[in-house]
Amino acid sequence: MTKDLTVGSPMKLIWQFSIPLVLGNLFQQMYNMVDTVIVGRYLGLSALTSVSSTTSITFLIIGFCLGTCTGLAVPVAQKFGAKNYSEMRKFVMNAAYLAIFLAVIMTIVTCALCGSILTWMKTPDQFYQGAYDYLFVIFLGIPFTFLYNVVAGIIRSLGDSKTPFYFLVLSAVMNIFLDMLFIIVFKLGTAGAGWATILSQAISGILCFIYMKKKYDVLKTNVQERKLDMHYIKTLFTMAVPMGLQFSITAIGSIMLQSAVNTLGAVYVSSFAAAAKVKQLAMCPYDGFATASATFGSQNLGAGNLKRIREGLKSGIIISVLYSIGIGIVLIFAGSKIALLFVSGSETEVLGYVQQLLTCAGFFYFFLAFLNCTRLTIQGLGYSAIAMCAGLSELLARGLMSVFVIPRFGYTAVCFTDQTAWIAATCVVMPVFFAIMKRLEKRQAEAAGNVV
Repeated sequence: MTKDLTVGSPMKLIWQFSIPLVLGNLFQQMYNMVDTVIVGRYLGLSALTSVSSTTSITFLIIGFCLGTCTGLAVPVAQKFGAKNYSEMRKFVMNAAYLAIFLAVIMTIVTCALCGSILTWMKTPDQFYQGAYDYLFVIFLGIPFTFLYNVVAGIIRSLGDSKTPFYFLVLSAVMNIFLDMLFIIVFKLGTAGAGWATILSQAISGILCFIYMKKKYDVLKTNVQERKLDMHYIKTLFTMAVPMGLQFSITAIGSIMLQSAVNTLGAVYVSSFAAAAKVKQLAMCPYDGFATASATFGSQNLGAGNLKRIREGLKSGIIISVLYSIGIGIVLIFAGSKIALLFVSGSETEVLGYVQQLLTCAGFFYFFLAFLNCTRLTIQGLGYSAIAMCAGLSELLARGLMSVFVIPRFGYTAVCFTDQTAWIAATCVVMPVFFAIMKRLEKRQAEAAGNVV
C-alpha cells in the first residue's frame, strides 16, 4: 500500500505517482464543473455567473484549507522517508487535532461573513443572491473539506496516490447525481449545487478515513502516540498555516482581479467566469505534478538524499513543460469550444471574449511548470513561510494590474493579468529553491564532518 520514493528512477516514480494525482485533481474539478454545467443549462446564464463569480473567494477560503491540509502531511512524509514510524504516527494524530480546531473556527467565521465578503467584492446586484446561496452552503462544508484532504494528504505522504483518487471518483459520480436531484428535481437553485458538492465530499471523506484506519498498519497508534502534544502542534502549525496562507494570498490577488472585472459590465463578468472555468480545468494537472515533486522531496529529505531532491524537481518540471505545450495548443485553437460546456452557443459575444482570454493564456502556461513544481517542493522541504514570498509577488502583480492597468485598458489587460503574476512568482521561487538546497547541503556536510 505504501511506496518508498527514496529509491528508484525519479522520473519514473514522479510520473507514476502523479498520474492518480492528476486524474484526482480533474475529478475534483468536476465538482465545480458539473455544478456550473447543470446550473448553466437548467438555471440560466445569470445563475451560472452567480456561481462562477464566487470562484476567487472559494479559492481564498477552500484554498487555505487545501494548503493547510497539504502542510499537515509534510512532517508525516519526512518521518516516513526517515523510517521513524513512531514519530510519524504522533504527527498524524496531532495533525488531526489541529485540523478539527481549524475547521470549526473557519466554518463559523466564513458563514458569518459570507454576505459581507460578496459586498466587498462588488458583486453585481443581479448575481448577489445566487452567489450567496451557493457560497454559504460551501462554507458549511468546510469540515468535510478538511476531513477528506487531511486523510488524503496522509495517505499520499506514505507514497500511495491511488487510494485518494478512487474515493474522488466516487465523490464525483455522487456529485453528478446529487446535482440533478437538488437542482432539477428539488429545485433548490444555486444552493442545490452547493449541497451536492459538500454531501458528496462528506461521504468520500468518511469512507476514505474508514479505509485508512483498516488498511494501513503503519498508522496504528498506541496510547502514548495519541496524546495531544504542543511540540508537534507547533511544528505542524508552522508548516501548515503558511502553506494555507500561500493559497489565500494568491486568492486575494484573484479577488482583486474579479473585483476589477466586475466593474467592466455583465458581458465581461460572464466571459471571465466562463474562461476561468476552462483555465481551472486546464491547470489541474500542474497541481498533480507539483504534489508528486513535493512528496518526493519530503521523503528524500527525511532520508537525507539531497541529490535526489534536485533530480525529482527536474523530472517534475520536464513533465509539466511537456504538458504545457499540449494544453497551450488546445486553448489557443479550441478554448471557446470547451467553454460551450458552460455557455450556450447563442452567447456569441461572450464566447468571443472567452477565446481572447484563453488565447492569451495559452502562450504562457509553461511558466506554471516551473512555478508550481518549485514552490511545492520548497514547501515539501519544510520552508512554507519562505515559499509565501511567491504568493506575495503574485498578489502584488495582480493588485497592480487590477488597480492601475485594467481600469485604463479594460478587458485586454484582464487577459494578461494572471500571466504577469506567474512570471513574477517564478522569478522569486527559482533562486529561493537553489538557496535552500545550498543551505541543506552545507548543513549535511557539517553534520558529516562532526560525525567524522
